[in-house]
This record gives sequence, structure tokens and C-alpha cells, in this order.
Amino acid sequence: MQVTVIGRHIEATEALKQYATERFQRFEKYLPKNSQATITLSVVKKLHHIAEAMIKANGVLIQASEETEEMYSSIDLLYEKIERRVRKYKERLTDHKHQAGITGTPEAAQTAAHPEDRIPQIIKTKRFDLKPMHPDEAVMQMELLDKQFFFFSNASSGHINVIYRRNDGNVGLIEPNL
Repeated sequence: MQVTVIGRHIEATEALKQYATERFQRFEKYLPKNSQATITLSVVKKLHHIAEAMIKANGVLIQASEETEEMYSSIDLLYEKIERRVRKYKERLTDHKHQAGITGTPEAAQTAAHPEDRIPQIIKTKRFDLKPMHPDEAVMQMELLDKQFFFFSNASSGHINVIYRRNDGNVGLIEPNL
């Protein structure tokens, strides 16, 4: 596994890089050899130490971030969060390979020790017509429906796009690369 440690608003010292690299190298036993992990360490106002990780493995992205008052504890909490997600990913792969009904029972998902370990169930399916529209129209429609996101067919490209409300109050647009 290739691990890259980047510092943002902080100098990523060799000790920090080595600590994070050693922690994340442990995922080699769970993930393919060609997996890549990018760990970004940042500091906001010298009080908030944020560790973010993105792992690319066989076309799957696993992301997480943690924030504490100390960088090493942020890395430790981030490692634990990513470990739960990687374990869940590996369990789903084995469940699909070995008849999904045997090991992936809903009861097992409900009684998971950690809330993140619970496998979400699809409980509702919605169908709707995609009307071709421009992104500005889609934003207006999302506002009218008072939703956090909105799927639409982009009138200019013909592709399906997503408009979503960001945490900062602005709006984002997701366009596929085909």
C-alpha cells in the first residue's frame, strides 16, 4: 500500500509522517497491494488538529476525517474509523461472494457493536421522471421542494447530474465523467 502524508497549514514532520504511515500500512492485509492512501494533516487556529484520509482500492473510495486538540490522537481516531469502514467493506465483499443470505442477515446488521458497523438497509424506493433542465432551474426546483439534493437531466449535456446543498449554505453540482 502506498501511503502519502500531506501537511496543510502545518509542517508534517518526519515523526508525524512515520507514525501515520505505520498506522495505515496495517491495512495492507485487508486491501489489494495497489491501494493508495492519502492522509492530510491540518491545523485550524492552532486549536483544531484535523486528520483526513482517503483510500483508493480497486475503484472504491473510503474517506473519513477526525478532529481533536492533538494531532496524534486525531490520527488514532481516524485510523479506528477507517478500520471499521474497511472491515465493513471486506465483509460486504465476502457476503456477496458467499450467498448473501447466510452471513448478511438483517439481525446481524441490527446487533452490530458499533453504529457504523451496521449495514444500512434499503427501506424505500422512489421513481420520478427526469425533466431536462439547466442547473439554475434544478437549484430552484430543489429550493421549492426543500430538499438537500436534486437529480436532474442536464439540458445542455443530456447527462444525469446532481445538485446538492453544501454545509456552507452554497450549492454543489455533480457531473459524471463519461
